[in-house]
Amino acid sequence: MEKSLLYEAVKGAFPGLDVRAWEPMTRHTTFRIGGRAEVFVRPASPEETAAVCAFFREKGVKPFLMGRGSNLLFADEDLPGAVIQLAENLSGVERTGERTLYALAGTTLAGLAQTARQAGLAGMEFAGGIPGAMGGGVTMNAGAYGGEMKDIVTRVDYLDKDLTLRSLPGTDCGFRYRDSVFSAPGRVILGAELTLTPDDPAEIGARMETLREKRVASQPLDWPSAGSTFKRPVGGFAAQMIDEAGLKGYAVGGAQVSEKHAGFVINRGGATCGDVLALMEHIQKTVQARTGILLEPEVKIIRAL
Repeated sequence: MEKSLLYEAVKGAFPGLDVRAWEPMTRHTTFRIGGRAEVFVRPASPEETAAVCAFFREKGVKPFLMGRGSNLLFADEDLPGAVIQLAENLSGVERTGERTLYALAGTTLAGLAQTARQAGLAGMEFAGGIPGAMGGGVTMNAGAYGGEMKDIVTRVDYLDKDLTLRSLPGTDCGFRYRDSVFSAPGRVILGAELTLTPDDPAEIGARMETLREKRVASQPLDWPSAGSTFKRPVGGFAAQMIDEAGLKGYAVGGAQVSEKHAGFVINRGGATCGDVLALMEHIQKTVQARTGILLEPEVKIIRAL
């Protein structure tokens, strides 16, 4: 497919920018599913991120912002428009105080947890096996094994809807279960400060290893997925409800309810977005008929840019 006018415009305005035409989103999501984005860009700094966002605004284009694609399901069709990815191109961690670390938005949560361990700072152990990045983790208040980002985030730096750099204290981020004020469009997270607790690196590492063993034993980590497919409903657990409905192993095309953990829909090979959506709908209808509860997707579904 020919490169579009939008691609040529971006490439001309930012000669040194990593810009790709009709980039397959299968390469940038843990589900390994999705069509091609017309324009895919990876800014290398907060300043370049702001400049690129301003450029798209002038062109009347609303780009889709993403991190490492660990909680996303893109449509199968080609996607006209633009995607801005903040991942390894915008990552890094700095120790800013005795108890604080600052991480750029594209920093992996797993890598950040290891950095905290090496620094003798506890509080990130829960995130050692989460595949996402700092920006996405803050946006959805990522959590596991009793820990959440809201427990440790003390400041978030972001671009507001006018592309002005601003900071927000962690207490004002509206953290809720898998949600925050950053879930709504209009803000671009650039980085965040964490306040942690001094501890022995060996003891931190031991706790991380215990959690890693639990993950390996209980989750289908050897298959592409987007992690937990549905949010935890009030008064129960999605995985338990799906299991009790007899849906473990149920498949639509290449998408399957994991036989290891019913809370995960996995890509057994060649799964399409359509397969996953059809399977999710079947799960919702079956569980609702049995329990009266409609499961809410945790995975973010991107049908258009």
